Amino acid sequence: MAFASTKNTAAKLLISISTACMLMLPISASHAVQVYKSIGEHGEVKYSQHPPQNGTNIEVIEFRSDGRQTNAGDMAGRTDPNQNNNTQTAEQQRVAQLEARIEEQEAQANAQRCQSLRNNLTNLNVGGRIYEMDSNGTRQYLDGREIELKRERVQQAIDQYCSNSNI
Repeated sequence: MAFASTKNTAAKLLISISTACMLMLPISASHAVQVYKSIGEHGEVKYSQHPPQNGTNIEVIEFRSDGRQTNAGDMAGRTDPNQNNNTQTAEQQRVAQLEARIEEQEAQANAQRCQSLRNNLTNLNVGGRIYEMDSNGTRQYLDGREIELKRERVQQAIDQYCSNSNI
C-alpha cells in the first residue's frame, strides 16, 4: 500500500515538473522583444514596440532578455555584454590626458633649453670680450682657450639634447 502511494506521489511530481517545463519553454522564447525603428513624417527617428502606421524605412530589431540584440554577428567575440573595446574608462581618459600634458610641457621645456643653448653658442661665436660673473658678482673675462672650451661644450649639449642642431 505504501509502495502504491509513493508511486502515485512520484507520478504526480513528475507530471508537475513536466508541465512546468513545458510552460517555461514558450516563456523563454517570448523573452525576445521586438522594437520597430522607423523614420517619421518630419525625418525624425522613432522607436516603438508596435508597428508604425505611417513611417518609412521600417526596421525590426529584436532584443534578447539580457538586452543584447539577437543578431549573431553583433556580439561575435564578446564574452561580456557590457564589453566595449572602443571606449576608455573615465580614469583611462584622465590618465591619457595627463600624460599628454606632461609630454607637451617637457617638449616645451626642452625647446626653451635648446634655444638658450643656441643663443649661448651664437654669443660665443660672435667674438669680442666674453665674461662670466663670479660668486661675488664681479666679471671674470675669459681668454681665447676658455671661450673655445665653452663653445665645444655648448655644441656637444646642442648635439645631444636638441633635435635640430643646425646653427
